[in-house]
Amino acid sequence: MKSIFVKTQTAKKISVKNYLSFNKYSSLFKYIFIAFLLGNFTSGAAAKPVVIGYVPAFRAMAATIDATDLNLVTHINISFLNPDASGALIKNDAMLCMPNAAGASTTASDLRYVIDKAHQANVKVLVSVAGGVIPSCSGDWNALLHTANRQAVVDSLIKFVDDFNLDGLDVDLEGDVLTKIDKAGDYTPFIQALSAQLKTRNKLLSCATASYEGGMIPVASIPYFDYVNIMSYDTIGPSWGKPGVEHSTYAQAVSDVNLWKSRGLSQEKLVLGVPFYGYGFGTYAANYSFKEILEKLGNDNSDKDVIGTACANCNYVTYNGLSTIKSKTRLALQNGAGVMIWELSEDGTGSFSLLKAINTEIQQASGSADSSSSNSVSTSVQSSSSASSVTTASDTPQSKKSGGSFDLESLLLLMLIGIFLPLCLRKNLLKKKR
Repeated sequence: MKSIFVKTQTAKKISVKNYLSFNKYSSLFKYIFIAFLLGNFTSGAAAKPVVIGYVPAFRAMAATIDATDLNLVTHINISFLNPDASGALIKNDAMLCMPNAAGASTTASDLRYVIDKAHQANVKVLVSVAGGVIPSCSGDWNALLHTANRQAVVDSLIKFVDDFNLDGLDVDLEGDVLTKIDKAGDYTPFIQALSAQLKTRNKLLSCATASYEGGMIPVASIPYFDYVNIMSYDTIGPSWGKPGVEHSTYAQAVSDVNLWKSRGLSQEKLVLGVPFYGYGFGTYAANYSFKEILEKLGNDNSDKDVIGTACANCNYVTYNGLSTIKSKTRLALQNGAGVMIWELSEDGTGSFSLLKAINTEIQQASGSADSSSSNSVSTSVQSSSSASSVTTASDTPQSKKSGGSFDLESLLLLMLIGIFLPLCLRKNLLKKKR
């Protein structure tokens, strides 16, 4: 009897031990399963759209930052910084080649005012180098980026980022300058070297690019950028372009987005550039900010894209009004990471602010993300010169999930794991009992 009793007690202990062991693994699995679900759910959430606004030093940047609602932007790019012939950027607290609105040197205190004010509003600040027109005070970028000189320039830029507590660099080499540097094989190595040092500091690297042959950054450089700002404007200007066309249509934005997607630019890096300015022809002035268009030509033009008739040898002004900016914002949100603005000082005020129009579209998109499964963007954009519909860029890639969702394959896999793992554990424990 004693032997039987001992065996029975031993069996009970083993049974209890197995039961507890199973419950331990089962409970552990439940926690892992739930954590996996939550992780998948939250990782699919769409990132906050970026709104990147350029703030030129040559247009009273302190006044610009004071007038800008910083709650409506995520990044500002202070522009433009250039090195001298030796690659140096600053001397005696003055920039060696960064003219201010008066044509004098931008000072360190000027920069810190803008940087500090933006940081207080949780806005990231980058400094943009080069520019569409390289000033005479700049060194020769082609020579500066040759192998023998490149590292000195990179080190100088990185030190500048560190010294001014910047959040990164924006590279704005354009046109013939870009083409020559790229043909010499110096552009991508320069970007790669910048990226290597910025990543160790958890800093950003972005660029601005055109979409015409000879003005595009090389495909090989794309992996090193966090954001690629597409300059989808300037089809025509005071001294270039086909007479009679508009300078920045919605159709052009669609074409540029599709071009860069075909070149391998991912949605997370693609940023669509929009203009806060326009050009005049004939009897009109050559250049207008959006603010000046409204002040000089009337607020009733705020929702137009053309004043006059866009045709060769005609009198007209071409720009983007509120409706087109809203439509481009929807296009950018659907196909990219957000919107870039050239530039913030040119915005309208109050209800005529293009920046506020962008923010309205972002808020509406955020509010409808969970209730809408459509990936289409309105294909009809009316302009004062054309009422034709425009085909939008293609749908969001499937790998970019909308907020609060996960794909069917992951769900099925999780269900199978949830069914079979406990069964396997139970079967294993039963074997041990025998």
